[in-house]
Amino acid sequence: MIEELRIRDLGVITEASLPLGPGLSVVTGETGAGKTMVVTALGLLLGGRSDAGAVRTGAKSALAEASVRLEPGHDAVVRAEEAGAEIEEHDGGAELLLARTVGADGRSRAHVGGRSAPVGTLAEVGSRLVVIHGQSEQLRLKSPAAQREALDKFAGAAFAAKQAAYTLRYGGWVAARRELDELTSGARERLREAESLEAALAEIGEVGPERGEDEALRAESLRLSHAEALRAAAQQAHEALVAEDFGEASDATTLVDGARRALEHVSEHDPELSAAAERLAEAGYLLADVASSLASYASALDADPARLAEVEERRAALTGLTRKYAPTLDEVLVWAEAGQKRLFELQDDDGRIESLTEQLVRDEAELRELAAEMTSLRQAAAAELAERVSAELTALAMPDATLHVTVEPTGELGPDGSDTVAIQLQPHAGAPARPLGKGASGGELSRVMLAIEVVLAAVDPVPTFVFDEVDSGVGGRAAVEIGRRLAMLARHVQVLVVTHLPQVAAFADRHITVIKNSVASSRSAAGVEGVTSSDIRVLGDQERVVELARMLAGQEDSSSAQAHALELLEDAASARAAAACTAAAWRPTRQSGEGWTPDR
Repeated sequence: MIEELRIRDLGVITEASLPLGPGLSVVTGETGAGKTMVVTALGLLLGGRSDAGAVRTGAKSALAEASVRLEPGHDAVVRAEEAGAEIEEHDGGAELLLARTVGADGRSRAHVGGRSAPVGTLAEVGSRLVVIHGQSEQLRLKSPAAQREALDKFAGAAFAAKQAAYTLRYGGWVAARRELDELTSGARERLREAESLEAALAEIGEVGPERGEDEALRAESLRLSHAEALRAAAQQAHEALVAEDFGEASDATTLVDGARRALEHVSEHDPELSAAAERLAEAGYLLADVASSLASYASALDADPARLAEVEERRAALTGLTRKYAPTLDEVLVWAEAGQKRLFELQDDDGRIESLTEQLVRDEAELRELAAEMTSLRQAAAAELAERVSAELTALAMPDATLHVTVEPTGELGPDGSDTVAIQLQPHAGAPARPLGKGASGGELSRVMLAIEVVLAAVDPVPTFVFDEVDSGVGGRAAVEIGRRLAMLARHVQVLVVTHLPQVAAFADRHITVIKNSVASSRSAAGVEGVTSSDIRVLGDQERVVELARMLAGQEDSSSAQAHALELLEDAASARAAAACTAAAWRPTRQSGEGWTPDR
């Protein structure tokens, strides 16, 4: 709900702060005092069109700002967080700040949660928070989708269960249809893909590569290409270690062995020389081992040109695969594995098409059965909703008006069933039923929406409702009934009403008045003469009596008018107490809270 609404330099309001709260708040004041600026401010916070003419004369800009408290997981909080808003959470609730500035040049800026945001984002957040019903405001239930959604919520838990089952089945049905369409419409492309894969896999299979084979062949190619140089180097190194001509005795093995023997003769006299002799012995063993390995390498090295040609041919075949299918041979093998799986899928098209066709037939039969059950439940709920709203309209001084809620099956399966839902108003007998918003005055339309909202409040609540001129053209007993129903609605949601009827204002939990000050006789700070301003105040108990007396007789100081005002307040308090008992007696008409009906 809105905890506080702040307005600056909007219309005739210089600066005002409206502390709001749960329940019913009314805004009253003399004609021209600026009551509708409260609704205008809320409209700006809902992303409405900015109007430079709404900026107070002489001011550079106008500001509308609201502090809203919601549950942490509320849709508006989620959308605001997506827009980068900063959300403060405390005492189990989330605090959200919305602001809109309109310049005298017509430009506007929006802020959501302390962050600058597009006006469209402000509208998306605001639409989840506040619904305004007024002379020029759009209807919450103007679209067929919104009307269907409201009826579905009113239909109760039994319908919700059917709808959940339908939605689950519908999702699988749509996915299966999409897959079948892809299989049948893309049959030629899939055939070409399969042929291409077959050819590629056949080529890879014919070569028969193995992991790491390309590196092994590269090493072998280098060795075969330089076989003579490698053999000569190995033989030369071997001769340096073990000389074939023993006359010179200048090879490394002989020299190291001679050094070892020289030290061994005297090693017993000095441990240091003994250690050196042992290390020379180890070096001799290593030299002998290396010499043996070199001899084996030189004798085994094959300079076969035929083998070299064979290796190069194999490497060329492997290179052809890496050029076509992947950068490395190992990646070629991975590609081949994936290609084989894809080929299996493509080759199984006929079986998959048959399976999907059978599945679609089963799913469609189940969906049509569920859709028919949903239609039946919707039609029952539509009759109940129409009856109850029409009864509310009779109490709201529209005795000849009838609400019609029609549910027509189309035969086409959609995400929400196969029905079209339409809510229409028949203003009087003999007149054609017309869509909401057509064929009714602004005041009548506000009363129609009040009647609908009162009935839907328990199942389809919006945090805050605003009614402007809901009591236009009525008085007496009808005005009392309007006040009573606004109080009933306020038991579920926050309600703000701009009214000129004392019978309605008497039902308020919070009475706000807009007071028009005298026209300034001196120049304002902006140098503009004759600027009217208004203040906004929350009235205390005695102040309410005085304000109601003004609204009743135009004589707030009259003792008789104040007595009448006090009587109105007492009667409203009694009516609200009775309404509270009635609300407590509201009971479910079907199991699990499926729909609600009052004990009248």
